Amino acid sequence: MTDTLVGYDVSDGIAVLTLTDPPANTYSYDMMRRLDALVLEARMDDTVHVIVLRGAGEKFFCAGADIRMLSSAAPRFKYYFCLHANETLSRLEQTPKLVIAAINGHCVGGGLEVAMAADLRWARKGAGKIGLPEVNLGVLPGTGGTQRLTRLVGKARAIELMATGRLFDFEEAAALGLVSSVVEAPDADTFLARVKEKAREFAPPGRASKAVGAIKRAVQTGSEVAFQDALSLERELQQQLFESEDAREGIAANIEKRKPVFKGR
Repeated sequence: MTDTLVGYDVSDGIAVLTLTDPPANTYSYDMMRRLDALVLEARMDDTVHVIVLRGAGEKFFCAGADIRMLSSAAPRFKYYFCLHANETLSRLEQTPKLVIAAINGHCVGGGLEVAMAADLRWARKGAGKIGLPEVNLGVLPGTGGTQRLTRLVGKARAIELMATGRLFDFEEAAALGLVSSVVEAPDADTFLARVKEKAREFAPPGRASKAVGAIKRAVQTGSEVAFQDALSLERELQQQLFESEDAREGIAANIEKRKPVFKGR
């Protein structure tokens, strides 16, 4: 496992995780192990309120799994590789902190599967294409793609996009609900700066990040269980928030007719 495969930087309450394997930021088992470890690190760090996931460079967010690695790997390894990748993305999805995929370039195959495990997907306008072309390799999107795409765009559209394997631009992805926002930026560095600026809107002191995280968990988990179980989860999360410093501050500020100052606690 190489530390350079996924960069990690924390500032102003935002953890930026950068997939780094030029030229296309394809992921290997080692990269997924590193990403898995950093997801846990960001989860446990009380100074981190928002996680931003991006790709290194100007051209790719991520082009998915390393095809050359898969072509030479044994079937048993490939199975466990896919299983671990699924576990890593589920851990990212279930972490009670907002996760933003900053799509700074082409986001295809497993790269889109990684991005779909984020809560929001913000893409740099004109920077690349997006899609799940695995059918052209004779396989299916095997890192949650068939399930997450269906939940985002609906059954018929998901089947069409995966069965054709076509790639499309970020504006079409936004119209489908696959991309949350398309951001104008002249280069990847400016794009990241704008993403971080927008991400700070979800962090203290302006936003109660603990409440944002609870909203995420209520939606991500609640949408996958029976309705009454989801309501039970919602109540438990609400009770946790009632006991938080931020809830006391928010309620007091409302009564006192002032702007709340949240701490994420």
